[in-house]
Amino acid sequence: MKVEEDKYCFVCGDQNEIGLHADITVGQDNTAYAKLKIPKHFQGWHDIVHGGIISTLLDEVSVYACRNISHKGVTAEINVRFRKPVPTETEIELRSKVIDIKRKIVMVEAELLVNGVVHASADTKVFNLE
Repeated sequence: MKVEEDKYCFVCGDQNEIGLHADITVGQDNTAYAKLKIPKHFQGWHDIVHGGIISTLLDEVSVYACRNISHKGVTAEINVRFRKPVPTETEIELRSKVIDIKRKIVMVEAELLVNGVVHASADTKVFNLE
């Protein structure tokens, strides 16, 4: 499978008109970080971010944590835990870190926080295509 960079990623693509436009920073220590507000039009229930959007954000920040290992990684598996509702129009923080590497599989832990409190987390297996 050939994976090419483009500007239309739903989470981070700056040319995707309906996307989230997240600016994710990659750390030298196999981590990734972002802060953003999720607009109301991504809600599930009244003023609460849809769970699919939360899962998507955790997926994306997990793949970004692998960028120093490989620029061509795709999610093989993700296990998301929803702990608290995430309000729309509120700044959230995404954090992720690589915790293990086994051959072509990179294990990542990710969290979504609101005011320093974990509202969702994920364990992700990222497949390295390189």
